[in-house]
Amino acid sequence: MYEHRSEPVLEFDAFLRRLARHGGLSAALIAVSLGVGTLGYRVLGRLDWVDAFMNASMILTGMGAVDPMPTVAAKLFASLYALYSGIVFLVAVGLLGAPILHRVLHRLHADG
Repeated sequence: MYEHRSEPVLEFDAFLRRLARHGGLSAALIAVSLGVGTLGYRVLGRLDWVDAFMNASMILTGMGAVDPMPTVAAKLFASLYALYSGIVFLVAVGLLGAPILHRVLHRLHADG
């Protein structure tokens, strides 16, 4: 996927394309996660669509829940979704940061 340190540093245009691909993957991961969260809050939390979207967005960004959950199933979903969201955040940051970190390290180790 990435060039070896014995290979030349990737040209800037190709690097930008790589960064865009990683950004697209990160955005897709966040969009799918937001959709799952919205649906879960809608069905299990018995919230309307806007409130379900707001709760999913708030949890996904680490801000915290807004509405109390009425059932045990909704509370379990909210708890698991919060744990999942923490992992999604780390993965998204890793996806966005990997090409940049690789380029910096490659430049530091490149010969010539």
